[in-house]
Parts: sequence; C-alpha cells; structure tokens
Amino acid sequence: MTRYAVLLRGINVGRAKRIGMGPLRQALTARGYAGVRTLLQSGNVVLDSDRQPGELAADVEAVIRSEFGFDVPVVVRTAPELAAVLAADPLAAVATDPARYLVTFLPAEPDPALVAALPDPGPADGAYRLAGRELYLWLPDGVLRTPVGAWRWDRLLGMTGTARNWNTVRTLTELATG
Repeated sequence: MTRYAVLLRGINVGRAKRIGMGPLRQALTARGYAGVRTLLQSGNVVLDSDRQPGELAADVEAVIRSEFGFDVPVVVRTAPELAAVLAADPLAAVATDPARYLVTFLPAEPDPALVAALPDPGPADGAYRLAGRELYLWLPDGVLRTPVGAWRWDRLLGMTGTARNWNTVRTLTELATG
C-alpha cells in the first residue's frame, strides 16, 4: 500500500460543487481505500491504496461522479513526492507569507515548448518557479491583486492544476508522512 495525497480541484468554492468531507471519506472508504483522512473543506484527502497514481485519480473522479453527481479533476501525489515539494521550496528567499505562497499541482509535466515560452514577471508582479509537475507562485499582494496570480496558467501550461497555499501544503505533508 502506498500513502497518497489526493487533491480535488474546485470543490466547496462558493455554492458550486459542494462535497462534505464526511460523506467523501465514507464513499472512499466504501470503495476500499484505507486510512482515509481529509484536511479542511477544500478537497485534500490522504489515503492508502495499492493502485497506481493515474488509476487512483480516475477512480476517485468516478467515485465523486457517482456519489455526488459532478465531475471534479483530481491530482495525486505520493507522500514522498509531497514531502519533496515542501523540501524544494524554490521561492523561500522571497515568500514571506505562507498564506500568499501557493503551489499548483499539475497532472503532468507541461510541454517544454510551453515552459520555454513563459513570460518573465515584472519586479512588482510576484514570482513563480516551475519544477516538474509543480508551479510555485509568490503572490505578495494576494491572488487577486498580484499580476502573476491573474495569469491564465491553464492556457500558458496547456493544462489545469489545483492550487494549495504553503500552510496547507505543509499540513498536508505532515498528515501524509506522519
């Protein structure tokens, strides 16, 4: 069995795609997953499974579709992969507020041609670093007021990920590795 962090995109934001964490834990446990735990109400799940990551993501998407009635993209990381994200911390020198330091977990590595074409932020625009399947974002004025936060990352990278702030990444890593 492998311990995984399962990250659901876009649930419990406003009134759309509401999923209670208790019913989600129950549905995943009934599906045969072990040690199912959740963090916050924003779709952070830790569980144990013998499935491969792609198969696990597809199965969790299927559970959500059948139990809750809507499609939710899912990104999966093993506990060691999540710990490596935390250890990498490529913006540590500039990111002074963990609530404004985000990691976007991508389902795959972006196309190198798209990565090469990424624009450089201006000196007051925030900062980013792309490392494999993770996009680290420093948004000193918050998501809505920092220019880098408003970039259409899904278009720039050719895929959609799911973001968590540094506090959540830290706590989720502790939950997954503890």
